[in-house]
Amino acid sequence: MEQNNKKEIVFKRKIDLATFQEKGRVIIVYGPRRVGKTTISKEFLSNFKDMDKVKYAVGDDLILQNLFNSQDREKILSYVKPYDAILIDEAQQIKNIGIAVKMIIDEYRDMTIILTGSSSFILSQTISDPLIGRNYSTILLPISLMELPGNDFDKYRNLEEYIIYGMYPEVLAQSDVKKKKLKLQEIISSYLFKDALSFDKLKSPELLVNIIKALAFQIGSEVSIAKLAKDVGEKDEKKVLRYLTLLEKNFIIKKISAYSKNIRNEINKKNKYYFYDTGIRNAIIERFVGFENRDGFDIGGLFENFVIMELYKKETIENPYFNNIYFWRSTISGEVDIVILKDDKIYAYECKFKKMNTKNLYLFKESYKDAEINIINKDNLLNFLL
Repeated sequence: MEQNNKKEIVFKRKIDLATFQEKGRVIIVYGPRRVGKTTISKEFLSNFKDMDKVKYAVGDDLILQNLFNSQDREKILSYVKPYDAILIDEAQQIKNIGIAVKMIIDEYRDMTIILTGSSSFILSQTISDPLIGRNYSTILLPISLMELPGNDFDKYRNLEEYIIYGMYPEVLAQSDVKKKKLKLQEIISSYLFKDALSFDKLKSPELLVNIIKALAFQIGSEVSIAKLAKDVGEKDEKKVLRYLTLLEKNFIIKKISAYSKNIRNEINKKNKYYFYDTGIRNAIIERFVGFENRDGFDIGGLFENFVIMELYKKETIENPYFNNIYFWRSTISGEVDIVILKDDKIYAYECKFKKMNTKNLYLFKESYKDAEINIINKDNLLNFLL
């Protein structure tokens, strides 16, 4: 029998849940499915001295759903009383999770409660109002370059593979590209659209798939809702916009808006949509070919998507509430791919897979004289992403 001597890859996540631990506060971990929310939560709770007093539950447990939905305070408190810590996975499955957890944390302020959820739309609606002032939230995304094992040379050497197959933990763990493809297809078919497709107002799953495929072919481009609706054969633009919001709230795509300080010649009406993971993008359109078989537009869009999400991951690790990431476009001087506002300073980046100059950054600096400008290419990106 052939032995499997493959060494398990260990990813060192930079997010430390201990940072959010505070008396009377619930910890909420958002993020896409299969990125390690359960793992990081269990690792944190494994530090408790008495594991018999740590409770792990899942949101699709019907008994737990019925208990929390009952809003019976006495029964809910009796259920949690034996424990010092509780982890509820996929908490968005429980309708009245916020009300129930408020009862618990108000009664047992020393208890550690962690809720994880893959749908920020559903989870935030059921928990935000009851737990105002009683929670800290953080977002866990696919693995960042910062969290990969190995040295900088290894990361640079494998860059094309990371861009094509993405940064999901179980995909990165596969050494065989066929297995990487299978993992990505499994994530898409079994998990990726699960929350969105189960949403009770979703009447056209085919439309959802058509929208995501259309976006996959235009990453890096500004999206006109009217044109997108026409491309997917939908007359109702509001319906298309609603489905885009669903895809956003389920961590499949991220909307990037235009940066503007109301300078007359700036354009800020359209948005761009990037994929949280480039491997998911390629899997959706079943395109895993190497760069040598891709045109410049596709390589440029993929590289831009990869860089912008790596920058976003890096910033959210430092500040889970970070969302000051934009693009910039002017009617007279072109566009800048990425604008980040941080610590009262503006950072502007152009993404060019190959080393080349661009005048757009200098035109941007004419309008924002204090901005720091940089060009990120395949040879220097580790300087900005690590």
